[in-house]
Amino acid sequence: MQNIPDMQAWRLNRRRWLQLSGGGLASAVGAVGLSSLLQTPAQAQAQPGYKALVCVFLYGGNDGMNTVLPTDNLRYAEYARVRADLALPQHSLVPIDGTDLGLHPAMAALAPICQARKLAPVLNVGPLHEPLSKSAYRNAAAMSPLIPDGLFSHSDQQVLWEAGSARAHARTGWGGRAAHALGTANPVIAVGGNGRRFGLSETQTPLVLPEPGGMFGLEGVVNSTSLAAQARATALTALYGQPHDNVLLQSYVAQQSTALEVSARLGALVRRRPGDLTGAAIDQAFAPITSGNQINTGIGRQLYQVAKLVEGRQTVLGGQQIFFVQQGGYDTHANQISAASSTEGTHADLLTALAQAMACFYQAMQAIGMGESVTLFTQSEFGRTFLPNSSKGTDHGWGNHQLVLGAAVRGGVAYGSYPQLSLGGPDDVGVNHWELHGRWIPTLSVEQYAATLLGWLGASNTQLEAVLPRLRFFTPRQIGFV
Repeated sequence: MQNIPDMQAWRLNRRRWLQLSGGGLASAVGAVGLSSLLQTPAQAQAQPGYKALVCVFLYGGNDGMNTVLPTDNLRYAEYARVRADLALPQHSLVPIDGTDLGLHPAMAALAPICQARKLAPVLNVGPLHEPLSKSAYRNAAAMSPLIPDGLFSHSDQQVLWEAGSARAHARTGWGGRAAHALGTANPVIAVGGNGRRFGLSETQTPLVLPEPGGMFGLEGVVNSTSLAAQARATALTALYGQPHDNVLLQSYVAQQSTALEVSARLGALVRRRPGDLTGAAIDQAFAPITSGNQINTGIGRQLYQVAKLVEGRQTVLGGQQIFFVQQGGYDTHANQISAASSTEGTHADLLTALAQAMACFYQAMQAIGMGESVTLFTQSEFGRTFLPNSSKGTDHGWGNHQLVLGAAVRGGVAYGSYPQLSLGGPDDVGVNHWELHGRWIPTLSVEQYAATLLGWLGASNTQLEAVLPRLRFFTPRQIGFV
């Protein structure tokens, strides 16, 4: 091994190597695994025709029945009869233009987008092994492959949604597999968390970035004016420039070298907060939820970070990108509403923050001319029971309603079938009186939902089949909302 300039006295034994590289650079790659490397600028350039998907995962199981609900008198009466204290007033709903559906009044920030027909509800989506009727569900043997693993379980259903699979042992996520199949310049980029299973492929894990203002890995070293920091950066660069015969060590060195490059390339963009750049269009779009240089909600900060990365796509590199953000707190078993009103409470607070952040993000994309190029969509591990429980909450369900937003969205239409609002009816898994809760059997699969999004992103039929192997069991394969 060659000597490092000005550091001849250092012997690179195993302990010293780990001290120099492992601890300092682990955060620079976030969750990026050993063989999961971002392409360098020489390998990947920002391409014309840029497109991006933004997954917003609502952890805990969002109550879709109080997120997207009927506005016509007949179905609303059925809804109100079962929902009782949890029922939202019919006059309070935010109309989804062109449909007979409305949004929770807490989502009023999305009203202009609904009127512009750039928001689409996708109805009764969930994990399925193949299309499933109630009779097939009821007659299936124990451990039948027809029944997705771990129904009504948070952890299992999160895996199934993130993996695009009906099997809870799935190792990879449909976002990660898609990034690999499409050969995107970056893996899935996750903000505010590691993206769990969604961004994993066989060769990549997500690139995890902090919220605005956060220090990204060794960004403070590689871009620092400190002489000590510059010396450390020089030493690390030299370390990773040494040849090695060991394949594992070669891969590790390549990873760390990439981490240095990514930190230098993205650090300033990641760190930027509202107000740091005078007159920034994105900052103006997020002004309704900004105080000083701080965005007021976690989901807002994450989507602001994504908006910057879209705007800075020449720096981020690549013509296609998948992003992942998340909002928790949707496990509303009790006190879903306040004592004063069904339109207030825990669920309303969550949806208010979500809708405001989504609306600001939409406006930001419009302001930078990327509205047609970026599509945002929700996921959540399951819906909740149609029948409330005795604690003014809801329990774990199955099929759920999702929202897709963006200038490329074909709004003014509801996609999929709204469940029949009858306990024990054809869409409810229950038959016996003690199981009549309104846990809807999905009529659209996660695969169909994902395939529609990925088809818009640019995936071919062959790539879709590779990413979503069970897609072939569903018709139509793509639903057409973008």
